[in-house]
Amino acid sequence: MDNKKKKVTFDDIAKYTHFSKTTISRYFNNPDSLTLKNQEIIAQALVDLNYQENKLAKVLANGKSEFVGILLPNLFLHYYSEMLNQILSTYETFGYKFLVFTSNGSEETERKYLQELLAYKIEGLIVLSHTIPSQELASYHIPVVTIEREDEYVNSINTDNYMGAVQASSLLVKNNCDILIHINSDVSPSVPSYGRIQGFRDTCQQFNIRHKMILTDLGNSYPETQQRIGEVYNLIKEKYPDKRKGIFLANDTHANIFLNLLMRDYGTLPDDYRIIGYDDSPIASEAIIPISTIGQQIDKIAHEAMKLLVSQMNEMKKRRPVPQTEIIHKMITPILVRRDTTT
Repeated sequence: MDNKKKKVTFDDIAKYTHFSKTTISRYFNNPDSLTLKNQEIIAQALVDLNYQENKLAKVLANGKSEFVGILLPNLFLHYYSEMLNQILSTYETFGYKFLVFTSNGSEETERKYLQELLAYKIEGLIVLSHTIPSQELASYHIPVVTIEREDEYVNSINTDNYMGAVQASSLLVKNNCDILIHINSDVSPSVPSYGRIQGFRDTCQQFNIRHKMILTDLGNSYPETQQRIGEVYNLIKEKYPDKRKGIFLANDTHANIFLNLLMRDYGTLPDDYRIIGYDDSPIASEAIIPISTIGQQIDKIAHEAMKLLVSQMNEMKKRRPVPQTEIIHKMITPILVRRDTTT
């Protein structure tokens, strides 16, 4: 006995509903062209006939893949891995699947990946990597949302980095530090995270507190970053031996590396060091001594990025899409998270 279920075709649906096959095709490829009543009749028929949609056939028919591309600079920084985790979790809400590439800072590699994504007929793109200018991203004429990178020509969701830096620096001031030190890459003012540098500087000047900014290349891999944070750590230890040092690091991965160096030397967090990171990625709460940080609300950023992208993609599916007249830049408020590396 053959138990294999008969595949339901457009012809079967047409006969069942007494509509033409053209009408059935329009339901799948351009539902807005049908009345709501006819859409409901066809939708019920699909349930009655136990229709299982052929996703590949649908892509070939209308060029809509239901895929969103994601470009990340790396996954060794816990911020990016947690952001990816939160974006992927939006499938339950928005129904889009994802194709993910990491460029590791290579412009050539990123352009290759972007062409690969476009070949797969992605409907939209989320970009966290920094190599391709936003003007070029806008030229591909697909919906784009960026997160925490240069965004002059495309929509974006970012943290209020300036406010976050003020929160971090002010907490270190309250910890009675003699000197505040900010460790970061030499970020361009066009990148939203430059606000962390500016907010740190302004807060130190406001409180008239001695401060130092160490802006340098911190590496594109975990071993490189460990080495360079180690070099910075040794410099601070040698230059400020008798000072209570408030260390504000640009992200939680760097903060955890710095903390591990202290633990290696002292077995605990010395009283002359106070540390705060940025992101509130899982590594901050799971560190050997839980790290104070600035919570970017990564889950909220991911949801808002997909919400904004989906609104653009839905507009593109209309028979007469309305072009976007103003670029949207949405700011998410950061939250100070006090843990054991500050008092």
